[in-house]
Amino acid sequence: MIAFLFPGQGSQKRGMGQGLFDDVREYAAAEKDVDAILGYSMRKLCLEDADNRLKETQFTQPSLYVVNALHYYKAVGQGTHPAYLAGHSLGEYNALLAAGVFDFLTGLRLVQKRGELMSQARNGGMGAVIGLEASVIAKVIDENGLAGLDVANFNSRSQTVVSGPVEDIKRAAPFFEKAGAQMYIPLQVSAAFHSRYMADSAKAFAEFLAPMSFAAPNTQVVANATGQPYPTDNASESVKSLLVNQITHSVQWTQSIRFLIGQGVTQFSEMGPGNVLTRMVQQIQQQTDT
Repeated sequence: MIAFLFPGQGSQKRGMGQGLFDDVREYAAAEKDVDAILGYSMRKLCLEDADNRLKETQFTQPSLYVVNALHYYKAVGQGTHPAYLAGHSLGEYNALLAAGVFDFLTGLRLVQKRGELMSQARNGGMGAVIGLEASVIAKVIDENGLAGLDVANFNSRSQTVVSGPVEDIKRAAPFFEKAGAQMYIPLQVSAAFHSRYMADSAKAFAEFLAPMSFAAPNTQVVANATGQPYPTDNASESVKSLLVNQITHSVQWTQSIRFLIGQGVTQFSEMGPGNVLTRMVQQIQQQTDT
């Protein structure tokens, strides 16, 4: 049984989508509309990135959404169909696209707005804690006056990302290292994503989503915020709620992958540039077996 996984911010790179823009007929039919919605050439941004904009949130999110979709359309065109879908942060929008919750251009408009709103957040940062379990990280936060930090991503048992004010992200380093972290790496991001500090972005996004209507998933999509499939009852409102919550809540990636393993998924295919999620899955599989 196979699951398609879609990566999020951090997987972008110049040249992504090479060979796919011309090969995927779904994109050929939509390219003019894509560029009209965004106001720039998506193809040029991804392949050339002449102005070094791929690292900027408002450009990263639409570009990754498009390239992830190109990988997905190619795989389906070759006859591969997943039993389950999941995406890491921004990648969740590709999972919902693949499940028929919205069409390609609607998803593009959603991630464009999400990227704009999230890029407006300031004075926040994120740090990756390598080699400590989540329970130890929570103890370090509690015992060292680091209450300003939230856990943003539960990526695997040994890789957790925290979010918070820039000063707290910097100040936390010696405490995590003293507790036994193999590494503590401040990340090159513009804000404290997936934390309480994104509340204004989440509120504005909720207002943007309010008049929209979404279909029930035709394939099970595991939600970041819960690590469980999207509900099919009252589907449209569930989609809105989970997408808004995702902005301020932790990405439950470890729980999501464990759920999929429990459902009998044995093959995970990463639909996007790079192999970040593939490596995370391998870690989770090894840690689940031990």
